[in-house]
Amino acid sequence: MNYRYLGDKFTDPALKGQTCRAIRAIDGKCIRGKNGNMLVSFDGKPVVVIARLLRKIKSL
Repeated sequence: MNYRYLGDKFTDPALKGQTCRAIRAIDGKCIRGKNGNMLVSFDGKPVVVIARLLRKIKSL
């Protein structure tokens, strides 16, 4: 599943507006934290981001 990361004022400017891919657990679910974080990968590099700032990209 692909997402666009909006970022906030503390976000690295290189990551703002970039597309990322959700990293999934063995059972196929996205890896989420108890505090609203989500594990995603930007070009193969895993990063923990705030899930509220992710927007799902609709596939055609």
